[in-house]
Amino acid sequence: MAVAAAALDVRAACGQAWEPVLARAPRAVVFLDAAAAEALHWGGGGAGRLLAAGALAVRALPAAAGAGAGAARAVFVVSGALRGRAAAAVRGVLGLGAVRHCALVAAGEAEGGTRAELEETLRRWMGEGGRAEVVLRAAPLLAPVSAELCLAPALPPLLPPLPRQRDRRGGAPRPSGGPGGGGGSSPGELGLAALPAELRAAVRALVGGLDALFAALGLREDSFAVGALSRAVAAELASYTPARNRRRMAPHRASVVFVDRTLDLAGAVGHHGDNLAEKILSVLPKLPGHKTDVMVNMVELTALQTPDETCSVIAPGCLAQPNDPAAKALWESFMNLKQKEAVMEARRHLVEAASRENLPIKMSMGRVTPEQLSSYIQLFKNNFKALENHCGLLQLVLATVQTLKHPQNSKWDNFLAFERLLLQTIGESEMPSVLKQLLPMIKSYNERTQDDYTCEDFLVLLVYMYSVVGEMKGGKELDEAEEEVKKALVKAICDDPEPSPLLQKITGSDSSLNLAPQKATDAVDGIFESLRDIARARMHMKQFNSIHNPGSNTHQVIRPHPGDHPLLIIYMIGGVTVSEVKMVKDMVATRKPGTQVLVLSSALLTPLSAIELLFAAEHLQPDADI
Repeated sequence: MAVAAAALDVRAACGQAWEPVLARAPRAVVFLDAAAAEALHWGGGGAGRLLAAGALAVRALPAAAGAGAGAARAVFVVSGALRGRAAAAVRGVLGLGAVRHCALVAAGEAEGGTRAELEETLRRWMGEGGRAEVVLRAAPLLAPVSAELCLAPALPPLLPPLPRQRDRRGGAPRPSGGPGGGGGSSPGELGLAALPAELRAAVRALVGGLDALFAALGLREDSFAVGALSRAVAAELASYTPARNRRRMAPHRASVVFVDRTLDLAGAVGHHGDNLAEKILSVLPKLPGHKTDVMVNMVELTALQTPDETCSVIAPGCLAQPNDPAAKALWESFMNLKQKEAVMEARRHLVEAASRENLPIKMSMGRVTPEQLSSYIQLFKNNFKALENHCGLLQLVLATVQTLKHPQNSKWDNFLAFERLLLQTIGESEMPSVLKQLLPMIKSYNERTQDDYTCEDFLVLLVYMYSVVGEMKGGKELDEAEEEVKKALVKAICDDPEPSPLLQKITGSDSSLNLAPQKATDAVDGIFESLRDIARARMHMKQFNSIHNPGSNTHQVIRPHPGDHPLLIIYMIGGVTVSEVKMVKDMVATRKPGTQVLVLSSALLTPLSAIELLFAAEHLQPDADI
């Protein structure tokens, strides 16, 4: 019973966090920052729920010029505290002078001051006669992507430091006797005091958010950690005073396992082959303003005819359908079934929906093709009532069709075949010879066909290789092999007439034209320094120092051994993939039937988003007060 109650509370916590906003929405313009919008999108009922509650409009924060102009009431939903960029955005709206009554819903730590102080600040920004109300939220805003996966977009997107970064910081000792076993410090340890100020603040924010979540769920946890930053987080949670008080009173037991993403980057960039949700998230473009959900082209359901795939006349569809039970069930199938079974589920749901609407559907057995699904979708096209009744389901099936037809989908199998061959080769050859095999495949823009690897694709392969191989013997041969690959990559990047936005971020170029060779060279040199670090990420570990089993054509993912509690929570510091969530669920179901599992992280990774996190992200920029 305890397990079921905890599971229900996770879903309830996602919805309950929006109750203060709904209560203050009538006759107001609601402004949300990006993380709050993503949480609302997946678990708060979407913007439609706010509009149904009486909101005049729902706007992004920071707000575009003129957004909400003339509105006398405003509600601001801030995923963190009112400081830095969030404070500047709220002040920017209030400074226009139209708002006379505002409500702020922010994180409970109230870093910007007490409730009374925050209300006084808001009144000052509004000007004379303005009224303000502040609601400090207890638990963080969560985005429940599936029954077993909750993202916490409001929590810091931490990426555990790689060995060279740890060494530069001196490895100060962590508190003795903390989770992870043993006291004192070793070269692989990261005490909180050894971290730079912005990273320390991020860890404390993560701990505070998790404690608030566990309090909402009534959990008394035992913490386990795999990796240096995970041990620092677990130690901080163990000694956090509010968490100590909570653990004395909480009714439900849970094991919480923190895992450093950098210990297994092969799992983040690998192509696991048989999961439809992972492919959809990887190949379709991101929904604007969102890190997780994707855009589904809805033109097929309209009378509009255009050859332009980027046409923005029709609003895009998406994957999150919190108000559509059939669509939610189908999405769970995409997350948990093999691709062939998931596609068959898409057809079954579509046929059932068509039958309920008395549409003239002709059921066919056997293999499901994208063309067959498209023909079924066309039946709904001119029936507005059927479209309205099954809009969520149609969006998910369209996402399936567009993914199966996408050029990147066929390349997915090429990646998978290369990764399997690489695992065999690594057992027989040293890294220099593997790099030499890779070299002829690096082609310049004019030489590449649609099936050839792009520069970003090679970064994915390199991260996979170095993570799988682990710590290796250096020397002249490895240095020379790396230099050849570097030169080929620099040439390919510079020859590209229009480098992708990701390559522009990686190279630090703000223009797609005339990329300076020196910028590309510096970027590639930095990437290979990080690759060497990735190979050394497990060098201080005794139990999990390898993710590659030479006797297998697949790689292992780290398996910690938590205590025997009815609820297992795994927090992946640095992001998690769909395949990893499924693997954890399947493993727990096999080894500990009846145990509820919940995976938490700040991001859902695809191969390219993992590359961006490693090589192009602006990590933890200080969010200074204004």
